[in-house]
Amino acid sequence: MDSDVDSDFYERIDSFDVENYFQARASHPGRPLPRATLTKNLTQLHNPYAGIDYAWQLTETVESFLQRLPPETTPQNHKTPWIFICNPFIPRAAKVDSSNTRRKDDAEAPEEDGSNVQMLLIGAEERLHLLRSFIEKTEEAKKTKAAKEKAFAKEKSRATSDILNLAAMQKVRAGKWMLFCSPREVNEVWEIVAKSTADNELGIAAKVAPRSETEDPRKDRLLCVYTADFSNKADVRRVLQKLRELKLVEARGRPIYYKPDAYTYIGISSGNPWGIRASIYSSLDSFS
Repeated sequence: MDSDVDSDFYERIDSFDVENYFQARASHPGRPLPRATLTKNLTQLHNPYAGIDYAWQLTETVESFLQRLPPETTPQNHKTPWIFICNPFIPRAAKVDSSNTRRKDDAEAPEEDGSNVQMLLIGAEERLHLLRSFIEKTEEAKKTKAAKEKAFAKEKSRATSDILNLAAMQKVRAGKWMLFCSPREVNEVWEIVAKSTADNELGIAAKVAPRSETEDPRKDRLLCVYTADFSNKADVRRVLQKLRELKLVEARGRPIYYKPDAYTYIGISSGNPWGIRASIYSSLDSFS
């Protein structure tokens, strides 16, 4: 161990244990766990976005929904931050209208029952702080550049593993394949995604960005296709394969990427200060 690096600090990193972290805080959860409100009758359809104007409702056809909220022309504002559709065959916890709240989890996939985003945020913040401190201390250490880069890569790998384990323990397991298309294509692409989601052919839900009134109108639009569990590689691969069958993957001549919702909640995006890759899969992966 380098004499310039605080040994106590490294012991803190080595002793960071996901299971023990939450056991120690079990009596003080970040927020009350939601009550079970989902029907046990799986023959019925479900809509976690029931009553939310910017989402598909079971009382309307998908065609009517697409006509009501065409993403190419629907303006993005606090009343319509995104346009959502659910898979009505998969029960998920009810969402709230994000135009009336600032919760980070309201703009992502409907959660599974018992999820606790707040506890994930607390644990991930502590783990990322340890990673940032490790990077700073290692940069100051008397090591070669190659040795430092190797140490950075190893510790970032450990940190991402810990964060994903934190997410799994708190049942924040959803993630999304991210698609981009031009504004003139967005209605057509969204129609394909929306109908396939409603027909139980893709994942648990999907969303598309409406027309921004502040950004370049030529900027590509983001569509997200959500799966229930980022660690379920078979299901992640299945959804990717279906997107390929729908001609939505290679159409732009570049790969698409999969990002856990947990990363979105804690701020792991492109160019993040920890140097963590912002996605965990790509369409180029073999998923072996």
